Amino acid sequence: MRNIIIIAGLLYSNGWLAQTIIGKVSNSKNEMLAGASIYWQGTTVGTTANEKGEFEISSKNILQKKLIASFIGYASDTIEVKNQSFINFKLKEIKILGEVEITGQRDGVEISNLKPIKTEVITQTELQKAACCDLAGCFETQTTVQPQVTNVITNAKELRILGLSGIYNQVLIDGLPMIQGLTFTYGISGLPGTLVDNIYVSKGANSVLQGYESISGQINVETKEPDKTDKFLLNGYINSFGEKHLNSNLSFKKSKWSNLLAVHLVQPANKIDRDADNFLDLPQLTRYMAFNKLQYGKEKDWGWSSSISLKFMNEQRIGGQTTFNSEKDAGSSIVYGQSVQMNQPEIWSKTNYKFNDNHRVTLLASSFFQNQNSHFGTVNYKAQQTNIYANLQYELSYAQKHALKTGFSFRYLKLDENIAFTDNTLSRTFAGQYNRLEKIPGVFAENTMSLFNKKITWIAGIRGDAHNQFGFTVTPRTLLKYDLSKNTVIRANVGTGWRTTNLFSENIGLLVSSRDIVFAEQLKPERAFNTGINLVHKFERENVSGYFSADFYRTNFQNQIFPDYDAEPTKAIISNFEGKSISNCFQAEVNLKFQKRFDFKAGYTFLDVYREVNDKKLLLPFNAAHKFLTTFSYKPLTNKFHIDANVHWLGKQRLPDTQSNPLAFQRAGFSNPFTLVNLQFTYTFKKFEVYIGCENIFDFRQKQPILSWQNPFSQYFDTSFVWGPTRGRELYVGFRFKLAHK
Repeated sequence: MRNIIIIAGLLYSNGWLAQTIIGKVSNSKNEMLAGASIYWQGTTVGTTANEKGEFEISSKNILQKKLIASFIGYASDTIEVKNQSFINFKLKEIKILGEVEITGQRDGVEISNLKPIKTEVITQTELQKAACCDLAGCFETQTTVQPQVTNVITNAKELRILGLSGIYNQVLIDGLPMIQGLTFTYGISGLPGTLVDNIYVSKGANSVLQGYESISGQINVETKEPDKTDKFLLNGYINSFGEKHLNSNLSFKKSKWSNLLAVHLVQPANKIDRDADNFLDLPQLTRYMAFNKLQYGKEKDWGWSSSISLKFMNEQRIGGQTTFNSEKDAGSSIVYGQSVQMNQPEIWSKTNYKFNDNHRVTLLASSFFQNQNSHFGTVNYKAQQTNIYANLQYELSYAQKHALKTGFSFRYLKLDENIAFTDNTLSRTFAGQYNRLEKIPGVFAENTMSLFNKKITWIAGIRGDAHNQFGFTVTPRTLLKYDLSKNTVIRANVGTGWRTTNLFSENIGLLVSSRDIVFAEQLKPERAFNTGINLVHKFERENVSGYFSADFYRTNFQNQIFPDYDAEPTKAIISNFEGKSISNCFQAEVNLKFQKRFDFKAGYTFLDVYREVNDKKLLLPFNAAHKFLTTFSYKPLTNKFHIDANVHWLGKQRLPDTQSNPLAFQRAGFSNPFTLVNLQFTYTFKKFEVYIGCENIFDFRQKQPILSWQNPFSQYFDTSFVWGPTRGRELYVGFRFKLAHK
């Protein structure tokens, strides 16, 4: 018995029975260092000090008991643990010889050769090369994303990738799917450019972490972080049509907390009708938006970090004939007008707990509600939508540069649409109540591996989702990156994607025109298979640097729902198309920077988007087979001003077939090629910037884009023939006033 007691005492004295060590971390002034990292040497077992500088760490299964404490700005300290139960770390500050100020200018577009997925990062440098009043205007200098007006009455825009409708790319706000259903038509215009920090654009089938969509690509818009943005920003803008924008951001930081408050106001343009067709060239827009983002901690640090964003938007759009009065003419069969009123509260959050450098748990959650009441001529469209989304994922880094992410997600969508006619002289058949309820739980796993001395990076991902109406669907995707050299990277990706259709909210132009909407059958989910390959080569010489990029992507639909405008010009026939539907897209781009002053970019896009009907190739409308983009910027080394210009050339586009209409209501089968030239000049004072610009300098316009504008209540009235700019030259002037944090 005496020997047993002696052995137990020896074990205890050497710490073998002690399972927990407690302690605190402070500096030479006895100030507690909250958030300091404490970990066992040679292991991944660690913890962080709380707000009082205190910590608690287990010593179970630790053989070499050397405990390390570290904190930014202080020298790390190591203490060997023998029989202590309490450890007191006193960290010494690192002496700084002097203040070093590093200044630099981020490139407008960045493509990392390190990331396995080709991602184009559009930075604030690029965003300031145009007015960028809202998200829809942030892509005027980009080859990959094409903003396109869907109809002239609402002036609603969509963001196209690979020549496919904007519904096929996934638009995320801070990594969350906030653009869906009702928000698709007006959502991308509801986020002001002054709130955008970076935009991440990737093409084709990508990661499965955010969902099963992103058939043609993904656009992730990152809002500004409160701890990294300006203390105060005021931005004002007015254009030659009389539309006015005012934006203000205010941020503060205290310890681990930071907050950003923003407001966004838009006041309507004047009534303008340059076509003399009695229709406004652009609707009168009134918008009020408030936004708040509260942030705690930083994701890169061990322990908790979180951000929560709140947004509320109220918007009104009034358009149609110049004599339309929204208060008394809504639903009138005498004066054609459109009136859209909507309210939309939103909330989204990201909460992260980082155990150490190898283990992390993240919860993403969002919800929004939209209430919309609108009239398009004699069509009354009322809709309400509730969205809830949650994504819980665990991330494990292992075996040097390998990573596994896995978790589950849940998506809830409730969309109620009510369509009625105040006058149904045209005998349209689609009035009624359309209710949709989606509940979609899902699970996913994605593994990233670095192979052959980091020459090859391979991502393999798979997810399964159970739709309450359409059953269980598996979505596999894989991506491969190969480093041909330090400066040359080739990537390939293969994967499937699917989505359910929100017909009216995603095709609002169908309600604006007089076409009857005919449902030929019950609609199924759209499904597609996407393959892609891309090459990026970077170069840097003494006076010139840049990159060359070339991509080819092919999207093959197994089922696609695209309104058939050709079968009968007065109808839009909606059905499942399970035949051959293909999108081929080739893009090439060269980006050059000369002597740190001049930026030049040239891009070319070739699109071949078609269906095969009765063994004949039928091009889908509103896609230019050839498109060129050129941008040029000059900024002197003094940074006092910069000049930015861009030129767009679009080739001809196929238009819907109108040959069976009476001669007066027929249109050509193809549009004309056209060129747009935009220019902006910005002058910088210490805290103040003034910018002045002109879009569409040579005033190109598609004249009278509305079919049968003389009689908007006839069966031939159609507003969907928009293939080019309709409002012509636009002059604008604006200012930015900034105060930085000290």
